[in-house]
Amino acid sequence: MSRITIQDLSSYKSRGERFTMLTAYDYLTATIFDETGIPLILVGDTLGIFVQGHDTTLPVTMDAMVYHCEIVARAVHHALVIGDLPFGSYTTLEEGVQNAGRLIKEAGVQAVKLEGRHDQLIQRLTQNGIPVMGHLGLTPQSYHQLSGNKVQARTTAAVEILIQDALALEDAGIFALLLEAIPSVAAHDITAALKIPTIGIGAGPDCDGQVLVSTEMLGLHEGQSPRFVKQYAQLHRHITAAAKCFAEEVREGDYPSAEHSYNWVLK
Repeated sequence: MSRITIQDLSSYKSRGERFTMLTAYDYLTATIFDETGIPLILVGDTLGIFVQGHDTTLPVTMDAMVYHCEIVARAVHHALVIGDLPFGSYTTLEEGVQNAGRLIKEAGVQAVKLEGRHDQLIQRLTQNGIPVMGHLGLTPQSYHQLSGNKVQARTTAAVEILIQDALALEDAGIFALLLEAIPSVAAHDITAALKIPTIGIGAGPDCDGQVLVSTEMLGLHEGQSPRFVKQYAQLHRHITAAAKCFAEEVREGDYPSAEHSYNWVLK
């Protein structure tokens, strides 16, 4: 299979073909998703929560993003790999260009994602050959400013502002827009207004694509998940059972058995 490109995403939208994106932070998970045919893999700064154990994404560093992006990019041969620019990595144009360049050049991703309205930076990046995915609605890097992770655009006026922001980002040059935790009607209107594809997470059924955080989707995360998360597996339960079984067999002397031992006769 050939590599998915941003032109392919545009074709998906024009054909009305729904598509998916999943997060990955390690080689094996990325390999599985790529073999499955998932077209977009996001190395999200959610690794701060689900890999590093922080309460928010805010502590994630550029070095951490480069590290995980490089691992995932090495595993993937079909999907378009997108790397998150973490909090504090694009406070100035110069920082943003330099750090986005690191994800492309050092880590090997094909595109970057950033949150909110950064029109000048997006223009600068696209002029330098770096594809950019936008992100509106709930933007976790604004956790403190938003007073936590809450559903956004709850009024008609707020939806209108969101639509204008989306159109401005499209004009700035993004190739796709992630919409997070907004009412379905808002996502519907934004998707209809844009020529580029939208990808929803907690944004209802009318976006062109859908994304989930893989650790939540796979049931590895046992904490409280947002309403929009659907678990397609319960790996936490299975891994827990396997670990308990291993420990019990070792205590009882059932493992390792002869089957799992080297039974050579020494001379």
